[in-house]
Amino acid sequence: MRMKTLLRSTAICLTLGLGLVSNAAYATDPAQALTEIGQHVMSLGPNGEKPEAASSVKLTDEELAKIKEMHARAAIVMHYAGNDWSQAQIEGLKAQFATMGIEVVAVTDAGFKPDKQVSDLETVMAQKPNIIVSIPTDPVATAAAYKAAADAGAKLVFMDNVPKGFVAGKDYVSSVSADNYGNGVATAHLLAQALGGKGDVGLIFHAADFFVTKQRYDAVKKTLAENYPDIHVVAEQGIGGPDFSGDAEKAAGALLVAHPSIKGIWAVWDVPAEGVISAALTNGRDDLVIVNCDLGENVAINMASDGPVKGLSAQRPYDQGVTEAMLAGYGLLGKQAPAYVALPALPVTKANLADAWQQVYHKPVTDKIKQSMQ
Repeated sequence: MRMKTLLRSTAICLTLGLGLVSNAAYATDPAQALTEIGQHVMSLGPNGEKPEAASSVKLTDEELAKIKEMHARAAIVMHYAGNDWSQAQIEGLKAQFATMGIEVVAVTDAGFKPDKQVSDLETVMAQKPNIIVSIPTDPVATAAAYKAAADAGAKLVFMDNVPKGFVAGKDYVSSVSADNYGNGVATAHLLAQALGGKGDVGLIFHAADFFVTKQRYDAVKKTLAENYPDIHVVAEQGIGGPDFSGDAEKAAGALLVAHPSIKGIWAVWDVPAEGVISAALTNGRDDLVIVNCDLGENVAINMASDGPVKGLSAQRPYDQGVTEAMLAGYGLLGKQAPAYVALPALPVTKANLADAWQQVYHKPVTDKIKQSMQ
């Protein structure tokens, strides 16, 4: 009942936040499409697995007591820790591990560099963790290091991405993700709604072999093509990082110069979107519409202050971290775990920003966002 109420209130906020445009402008009504986002998960797992709901992951009091008696140790090996999404995952993991009596012995940041992540894995294994929760920067380049960790006895739980050739239940416990395909779909509808269903757009995508960001990119392109015949993707540019904001600023600036007809730009997550914001300012494009995946503080501030960010689709990283920690408990107990668990997308506009922030981060909006709303 609470979820249905939440979905209805989100739909109302989205409609109020961007306004209704005549349905004649659309092959699909984006307002209606956005009401359906979050009611089901669209993504499949890295190996084509059907998603299980996070609500299905549970530990009984007896199981929790057994885990606490183990005095287990966990390491969190991140691909990149320089954004709000990563920090929320870490917070959710730490909070749930504390509840389970599991000590977090290391948190690492690979800066999106596979060789650094391999080194991080080798370093944390010296502390003999019973659990490793991680997100591979590259599914091929890091596979041998994860295999060595598993062979040494560490129970592996993955965020979003899985090493090449790994099998759930054999090589790792489970993988947990947001509905990244659903997030891509949602941003396509948000972009269409903000543009009134027509106009030229550009896409800033992640030029890497990274499962979840590719899902977003595929979804936004497919949804625009199938639902909005008067929206035309006239230019695309990939970015590789590690300076994702700077790379996106250069890419977006080039798109705006080469294609002055562009009315909107989609960014693959919030940090690249910050670069697109800068490019819009530099090029005097205060009319540009920006949408992106992921709810970070800087894009939230921009949205709250009526900047070019008009919509985004958020993940639920804190809840994802909690779920990953609980699945690590499954691994310790030898309890059968679902291969792939996913949490639904959450469309966000200025109208439902405060409520969305609370859902995503389990805390009120920051002072900076609050000030921007006033």
